Amino acid sequence: MKALRRLLLLALLVLAAGWFFTRPAPLSSDALDGYVGDATRGEISFAIAGCASCHAAPDGDPQLLAGGRKFASDFGTFVAPNISADVTYGIGGWSDLEIASAIITGSSPDGRHYYPVFPYASYAKAELQDVVDLIAYMRTLPASPTPSQPHAVGLPFNIRQGLGAWKALYFRDTWVLKDAQTPEIERGRYLVEALGHCAECHTSRTALGGLDTARWMAGAPNPAGEGRIPNITSGGLAWSVGEIADYLESGFTPEYDSAGGEMAAVIRNTSQLDAGDRRAIATYLKALPAVAN
Repeated sequence: MKALRRLLLLALLVLAAGWFFTRPAPLSSDALDGYVGDATRGEISFAIAGCASCHAAPDGDPQLLAGGRKFASDFGTFVAPNISADVTYGIGGWSDLEIASAIITGSSPDGRHYYPVFPYASYAKAELQDVVDLIAYMRTLPASPTPSQPHAVGLPFNIRQGLGAWKALYFRDTWVLKDAQTPEIERGRYLVEALGHCAECHTSRTALGGLDTARWMAGAPNPAGEGRIPNITSGGLAWSVGEIADYLESGFTPEYDSAGGEMAAVIRNTSQLDAGDRRAIATYLKALPAVAN
């Protein structure tokens, strides 16, 4: 009997330790002290972060972030939530700190982990000023009284506490391209690896859903099951810096084809950047190690 009690006590201690080390870790209460948001700058952050691409209602107004778009994956089907300014059904009642914590740490105001289909693993590298500006802009957008739909995710992936273990494995705020040799490459790295979260689509994943950094930006299966997302390192993309920058503005390839599918939405966003930022993205991509198809 004593051995059984000891075994139960040990199991409880292990469970308690597991809960403690996998709990959400939001931003500290003073993290945004001294920051003032600028909605004009935030509009650019909103574009490069691609918020409307996921959270605008399907075939709806890109400024109405009512959610509802579905994303199929090996782990289940995720549904983008309402992140409009609606106080009841959106995030209009959240504080700036709560929104910033969601974006940067993947933690909800009620103490849950968000699924990494929300690319907080990339946004974690974003500068707080850009995040505060983004929030200021989002507060200018219309509210939508549309309830968020639940995800269709089964066991064991619907146990949110387990996402703490996923974060321990894959959640890093360090750069993949370690050596940004020029300010232009450094700027491109920030736009691609942080706000632009380009690797979330262009990099393949491990069995547990983490990005395979050994094949960074070298292409990945399309979660929708249609074709493959291309390799955009020099091992798969022979375009020059100028050709990549032009494509990010116009959506036209050097072969006079045009961007389609999900990339069309990306081009709508990158076309809003200034020419220097588009060139910085292109320069960063050319600076990456070439990975063969």
